Amino acid sequence: MLADGETFVDALVLSHPEQLERLRRVCPEAEGAAVLAGDPCFDRMLAARPHRERFRRALGVRRGQRLVVLNSTWNPEGFFGNGRGQEDILPSLLPRLSAELPADEYRLAAILHPNIWHGHGPGQIRAWLNQARRSGLVLIDPTHSWRQALLAADVVLGDFGAVSYYAAALGLPVMLASAAQDRLDPEAPLASFVRDAPRLDPYGPLRQQVERALAEHSPLPGPAEFTTSAPGASAALLRRCFYTLMDLPEPEAPALLEPLPLPAYDPPRRTMPLHVRTWVQGTDVSIERSTVRSYDGGGGAIQLAVHEDTLDPGDLTAADVITREGQADDPRLGGPEVWTAEVLHRYPHCAVAAYVTGPNTCTVRARGHGLFLLSAGTGADADPAAYASCLAAWLGSGGSVPPEGTLLLMHSAGGVHPIVVGPAATR
Repeated sequence: MLADGETFVDALVLSHPEQLERLRRVCPEAEGAAVLAGDPCFDRMLAARPHRERFRRALGVRRGQRLVVLNSTWNPEGFFGNGRGQEDILPSLLPRLSAELPADEYRLAAILHPNIWHGHGPGQIRAWLNQARRSGLVLIDPTHSWRQALLAADVVLGDFGAVSYYAAALGLPVMLASAAQDRLDPEAPLASFVRDAPRLDPYGPLRQQVERALAEHSPLPGPAEFTTSAPGASAALLRRCFYTLMDLPEPEAPALLEPLPLPAYDPPRRTMPLHVRTWVQGTDVSIERSTVRSYDGGGGAIQLAVHEDTLDPGDLTAADVITREGQADDPRLGGPEVWTAEVLHRYPHCAVAAYVTGPNTCTVRARGHGLFLLSAGTGADADPAAYASCLAAWLGSGGSVPPEGTLLLMHSAGGVHPIVVGPAATR
C-alpha cells in the first residue's frame, strides 16, 4: 500500500464500507486514497438478469434441465489445483458427474480462471477434460461468457474464488469442493462464506448431493450484502472518480456499463455412448439416458445410442441407435436420406439411424419401417437424439407408424414432450 510511508496510488477502489473498515485497521495511511465505487462486474450481472432464459438457451439447456456450473480459481488449493499433492479434484470428478447425472436432466458447464488456461495452455486443458467434453461438458469462455453462465446456472460447485462468491450473491445454491482459507483474510466476508457454505463430498454419491442442494437451498445473507454497497451505481461512481483525478468536468450523458452480450449457441455434443433405459406404455415412452449403464433393477428396456463420431469405432457395431447432427443439405454426408441408409447398411445391428437437422427436428430411418421426420410438438423441448431413442423403443415394443404419422409422448426430465412422427420427404 505504501512507498516510503506514503500511498503510491491516487485512488484505491473499494466495493463496500466493510473493506474500508479493514483498510483503516491494517493501513490507516491509505484511507485517504480509498474510493467506495461499488462493483461494475456485479452490476453488469444484475442488469442482465432478465435475460437468464436466453443465456440458458444459448448453452442448450432444455426445459426441465438443471445447469450445473463448476468453477475453479487458479492457485494450487483451488478446485482445479493439485490439492496439495493429492489427486486433482475437478478432472477426476467430471466423469462421475457425467455418469451419475442423467443426460436429459442435467447440463454441465465449467468456468476455469483465465490463469489456468494461460498456465497450462488450451490444448492441455481440453485434453485433460476430453472425456467430460465428449459426455456433454461445455468449457465456458473465461473472459467473455462466465457471467452469463452464472446467470443461467441452477447450482454452482466451486471453491473459495470470486466466482463462487458472485454466485452466492446472486442467490444461487453453491457447494464448495475446495475450501482452503489460508490465502484469505480471516476477517473478510469471503472467509465467512467459505466457512459457512455447504460442502461437496467429491467421493460421495453426487446426484443426491446436487438434488439436496437444490431442494434445501437457503441463500447465505453475507455475499448479497457485502459484494457491493452501491448496486447499479458503479459506473457513475467510477466515472466521477476518474474525472476528478483528471481534474476535468464529467460528461452530461449518464455513465453506463456495456451490457453482457448474448453468447453463441453452444448446445451439448455428446459423442460418448449413451445407455438409454426406456419404458413403453401405449404411445407414452419414458426415457433416461446416461453415460453408464445402470444396474439398479429399475426395469425397462436398455438400448445403446452412439454418436457417429464416437472415440471408439467399435461402439458403432453394437449400437441400437446411431446419431449425428448436420445440415440437411450437407453434400459431404449426402443429406439425411443418404446418410441414414448408409448407416443401416454398414451396421447390421443398428435399428435406427438419426440425423439431427436442428434444435427440434431429426430425420430417422428405422430398419424395416422406413424414413420418418421427427419434430417437436406443442410444448416439447428435448434433445432430438432422444426422440430417435424414443421411437426406437416404441417400434421395438411392437409399434408401427401409420401412413398419416403418429404422436408419441416422451416422458423425460420431469416433463412430457410430444413428438410428431411423420413420413419424411424423399428425393
